[in-house]
Amino acid sequence: MLSGRRYRLELTADQAVLCETFGDICRSVWNTALEQRREYRRRGAWMNYVPQAAELAEAKREFPWLTDAPSHVLQQTLRDLDRACREHGTFRVRWRSKAHWSPSFRFPAGNLIAVERIGRKWGRAKLPKLGWVLFRWSRALGGDVRSATVTRQGRHWYVSFLVEDGRSTPDRHTMPETAVGVDRGVKVAATTSTGDFHDRPYITRGEAKRLRRLQQQLARCKRDSKRRRTVLAKINAITGRVRNRRADFCAQTAHTLTTGNAVVVLENLRTRSMTARATGTVERPGRGVKAKTGLNRAILDKGWHTLELALRNAARVTGTRVVLVNPAYTSQTCHACGHVDPKNRESQAAFECTACGHRDHADVNAAKNILNAAGHAVSGRGDLGIARSMKRQPTATRAGRSPHAVCVAGVPVL
Repeated sequence: MLSGRRYRLELTADQAVLCETFGDICRSVWNTALEQRREYRRRGAWMNYVPQAAELAEAKREFPWLTDAPSHVLQQTLRDLDRACREHGTFRVRWRSKAHWSPSFRFPAGNLIAVERIGRKWGRAKLPKLGWVLFRWSRALGGDVRSATVTRQGRHWYVSFLVEDGRSTPDRHTMPETAVGVDRGVKVAATTSTGDFHDRPYITRGEAKRLRRLQQQLARCKRDSKRRRTVLAKINAITGRVRNRRADFCAQTAHTLTTGNAVVVLENLRTRSMTARATGTVERPGRGVKAKTGLNRAILDKGWHTLELALRNAARVTGTRVVLVNPAYTSQTCHACGHVDPKNRESQAAFECTACGHRDHADVNAAKNILNAAGHAVSGRGDLGIARSMKRQPTATRAGRSPHAVCVAGVPVL
């Protein structure tokens, strides 16, 4: 199994300059190759990796500055672009802006990379054209190195090793009869069908105040000024900590859910479409824009997509299946009787069915419906339908049953 190991680098001044140079060259190659692909598509032709790699070799003779970066690093950039264009489409792949893209490049040849531990807290890696670079030994490498990716986050540089750890995904989970539904929300990051709430603040009150003040200062800075670069560095320091806390929370939550459940059911949410910028209506272009902006910010802050990626990554180790279901009406459907009504949800947290009077936490009710939509019903006694108790109550029948509902009445009121 391939796994990632990320460490913080301690580069010398010369090595930092080289890394910046490698990143700039890779960005230039990416943008030039992307423009070439788009121009070919406009003419009705097709361009792929093989001819672009050949043209890159010719371009090195005309532009000597391309030789400052290792050849296989530039070739890997073209391979990444080729994969992105095949998966997303040539005109959907984004440019790499100097202002908004952090330098990043990959060494794909693991046989050219050597890693040594030189102390309790320090290790070093030998990378092509960079030589030996120091990094903080925060965890064991645990396998043979296949590739290394160097990135900059804020003012720090990091190296991520792709290693073969020798493990494989188990054919069967240790608890094969367990399943859980997960509802992702803007108030609570993740709520399970068992009634567990997973959430944490990613930013402190003091950091939020400083961030707002820095954003106001940034709005008054002149472009390409030294003061603007200073303010941006301070902003990146705060947002970097927030990003790390979010990633840590998602990884821990994913480990908890996959370790204890053979099936994890999520709503099939298209986060990118859901967080698209609002434009209002034709008659009133600004209508609802402020509210939609706040909702987008809340969705992105909770890290819905990050949690899904973390679950899929953790599921490789435990053998858990991650199932996506249709999210329609999961928050408006009564888990007890299947009645669908927008009025069932009184508020963000309160749920009371207008047909049978069933009361529950709104997110827990939605998580149970999500689990039911995957075919794993929650019985009236609260246990999973996979290993259902024989002393269950009869199934309720109503004309307004949701297509998701495969449940019975009598869920205890929380």
